[in-house]
Amino acid sequence: MKNLTFEATFETPQVVLDGNAGVLEFSGRSHPEDSLIFYKPILNWVSDYLKSPAPSTRIVIRLEYFNTSTSKMILSLLNKFENTENTVVDWFHFGEDEDMLECGKEFSELINLPFTFHTI
Repeated sequence: MKNLTFEATFETPQVVLDGNAGVLEFSGRSHPEDSLIFYKPILNWVSDYLKSPAPSTRIVIRLEYFNTSTSKMILSLLNKFENTENTVVDWFHFGEDEDMLECGKEFSELINLPFTFHTI
């Protein structure tokens, strides 16, 4: 499966989707003008990946900020993995950023996937 990579911009995160390694990484800030346009190829890639996923999948969320529409896209992405075995979510947050930690905890309550929380 071909990897998908987006470099970070002021409004969009760095995205590295490595199907062979089973690692999906999102880092930086995500507040694109139209989240659906930005995240659509990512969600399409995930749909293709899930047809034949790696033996284990690690989703790394290392976002320092995201807007409400990005939140919906992240939830949609995580939801796609809910019935996929051996999938874990590593949620990173800055030590002083209680909002990002709380958001990760809310996602972990909504999505049936194991979350591990890491302080940067």
